[in-house]
Amino acid sequence: VVFRWWRISLRNECREARPGEIKESHEDFLDDSSLQIQIAIIFGAKVLEHVLNLCRGKFDFLERLPVPLLLYIISFLELEDIARLSQVSHRLKMICNSNALWEGIVESLCDTITPEMRELAQEMGWKQLFFTNRLQLQLQLRRRRQKHAEKEKLT
Repeated sequence: VVFRWWRISLRNECREARPGEIKESHEDFLDDSSLQIQIAIIFGAKVLEHVLNLCRGKFDFLERLPVPLLLYIISFLELEDIARLSQVSHRLKMICNSNALWEGIVESLCDTITPEMRELAQEMGWKQLFFTNRLQLQLQLRRRRQKHAEKEKLT
């Protein structure tokens, strides 16, 4: 484990200061509670936890992937698997319930999506739209049309 730092100051005596560095083996870092406390203070508990897990050989690559890549991977899963994946962590729950994921799922499974359906999905959420049966969806679309017609009459 290597930590480097630079002193940033407007003072003249600090301008020539060299970067500092601490190098420790994984085992030594796991035993060095004072360094762990400094890491937690400076970088936060999540960074410390991540470094400790790396030193212990526990890599969670899935949690570190960027959201667009995770959305792409998740889009290939079955619905039951998406439901299970959403229970793995808070981050994956947010992604598995996101409008971006469900918009892609709806678009891939539906033949046509009208602009009216898009507006409804923006209001109620793409996941909710997906799980709404056709009769309920038609009823909601009809109600939206009636509201728009009433508003046009008033103006």
